[in-house]
Amino acid sequence: MLGGVAPAGQDVSVMVDGLRNDRGLVRACLTTNATMFPNCKDDPQAHKLEVRAATGQVLLDFGRVPPGTYAFALIHDENSNGRIDTALLVPREGFGFSRDAKVRFGPPRFSAAAFPVGAEPVRQTVRVRYMF
Repeated sequence: MLGGVAPAGQDVSVMVDGLRNDRGLVRACLTTNATMFPNCKDDPQAHKLEVRAATGQVLLDFGRVPPGTYAFALIHDENSNGRIDTALLVPREGFGFSRDAKVRFGPPRFSAAAFPVGAEPVRQTVRVRYMF
């Protein structure tokens, strides 16, 4: 706290559940920009995290973020190459989205994964999905 005033925004954290192994990294990106979702690597305002994978669960803590409407995407980058590997356009590594948004013929829309950040801290649990 600076000068007795808390910074604007609220804490956002995500418990990632269902990791099949402890190889590689869990990479996540939190954005307010619908056109940059789910791959917000080129969004300069996005909040990005990388944590070591652990069999079962890991916690992603984005810290305090300004109020707004957000969505996040994550991948279990098992070989730590910085991208989600695919076979015939089907992901070979795990993935997940805020609000546990479902995947149907591609990633969900921003609106399906969107959630508000306002007056209360945000805590979500997301189950990682694997296609192979």
